[in-house]
Amino acid sequence: MKNKRTSQRFSPLKQKISELKKNNSRFKKVYREYERMSDELWNLETSPEIAVSDDFLNAINAQTNFLEEEIDGWLKSGDIK
Repeated sequence: MKNKRTSQRFSPLKQKISELKKNNSRFKKVYREYERMSDELWNLETSPEIAVSDDFLNAINAQTNFLEEEIDGWLKSGDIK
């Protein structure tokens, strides 16, 4: 299940994301990692059974934000090659 962060964040750009994933292997890898990290962050933040430190959550959040910024760069550049 996709978390709200991933689905809402890039929802308006589904077509462009699909094109980039099809034509750019690096983008596809980064986007897949972003989805995985974002889902994991969602699970860690919302699961009552999982207890992790704030430092760990902050590190996962920072990595997820870094990937998000990289994806934003591709989406804004219009580079589909």
